[in-house]
Amino acid sequence: MPSLIAVIANDAETARFLAWPGDFELDRADHVEEVHLASGAVLEGFAGDGAGGTYFFCGDGGEERPVLYADSEGGAALVAIGLRSLLQLLLVAPWWRDFREFTEQENSELAAEYLNDMPDLPARQRHAADALGLGLPPAAEVVARLRETATGAGPEFDLVFTPEQTTYERLFQVS
Repeated sequence: MPSLIAVIANDAETARFLAWPGDFELDRADHVEEVHLASGAVLEGFAGDGAGGTYFFCGDGGEERPVLYADSEGGAALVAIGLRSLLQLLLVAPWWRDFREFTEQENSELAAEYLNDMPDLPARQRHAADALGLGLPPAAEVVARLRETATGAGPEFDLVFTPEQTTYERLFQVS
């Protein structure tokens, strides 16, 4: 079974979907700043977004490693445990960066905005999911998993701006 990164790199239609609306591109793996994890664990950039954000694998291993996202404004969050989980998030809720409450209503409102602009979104989601060999879990499950991962990550996943030894802000604050 090929790696998920290899599938993305070799399937132009899936890569296009992940680029938009997912805002995830393998050729944007360089972060604009020198950073490290507070724990000292390995941090490996493997993809990025159009606004200068970067996806990092944390620790040693392969695609099953935790995934941290850092934006270009000094915010970061652990967003998935493994690339498979990240890709399900990008497929089911590409608007994940806009979550504030992690509710079904919020997800439905964000999804409606995307569907308004992109009526073929469900067909494109299914195609990408099939190409990646991934199931499309219910949105409520994906949103709950993001909330748990992003808000439950310990300080070992804090991203530090190395030159100043300052910690990035957490992207998601839930009361």
